[in-house]
Amino acid sequence: MSTTRSPSHAAPATERALVLISHGSPSDPDPQEAFIRSLADEVSRGTGITVRGATLAAEGALGAAVSGLSAPVIFPHFMSDGWFVSVNLPKRLRAAGLVDWQMCAPLGLTRGLAEMAAEELRAKMAEHALPIGESTLVLAAHGSPSDPRPARATQSFADALASGGFFADVRVGYVDEAPALAEAATVKGPAIVLPFFAARAGHVLMDVPDALDEAGFEGPVLEPIGTWAGIPRLIAQSVLSIDRVDAA
Repeated sequence: MSTTRSPSHAAPATERALVLISHGSPSDPDPQEAFIRSLADEVSRGTGITVRGATLAAEGALGAAVSGLSAPVIFPHFMSDGWFVSVNLPKRLRAAGLVDWQMCAPLGLTRGLAEMAAEELRAKMAEHALPIGESTLVLAAHGSPSDPRPARATQSFADALASGGFFADVRVGYVDEAPALAEAATVKGPAIVLPFFAARAGHVLMDVPDALDEAGFEGPVLEPIGTWAGIPRLIAQSVLSIDRVDAA
């Protein structure tokens, strides 16, 4: 993914704070707020810079996270550059009092994500005795009927994994648009499901299992990619290499 640097942000990443921001769960904000703060702590240990975390769902969390910061780096813990990242997040940052910041590419478009996933998938396939080159990967994703960007990000990730030759097929299914996850997960032969989600929350806990039950899928289902052990290192690399996009 190509990135641009704003001329108004000249200081190196190691001299300013980083804020991780995720969607969160409006109906139950505390668990996701705890998750993003824990992730921020892990990234801080990998970068040596100040890292804070907040969800959009927890009341007052974003304002507290950016309080006292000047021109922080913002990392959207989202899977695409859709409406929340491109429109809602900049609006919320301004409402929280920020006038200057620099935005990283969201998690789903972060450089190196597919490579990290391929390594972990190969290990998981060996763990579950799934033959390399003969198994199907099913990507369970959110999608959006009104915005092509979530599906575009998912398909780009799917294409990158398909090009590695580890799978006989890579199929994408969505909980909010066609093709439906239940359709994509109706496969013959060995298969594994990777939820292309940032957190273990509503869709991962309810919609994904329901769709897989409908499909009769009996293979292994991995944890959502945004929770994997390699994510803090990936975020740290993204920030320290100044893998950023303009804040809008």
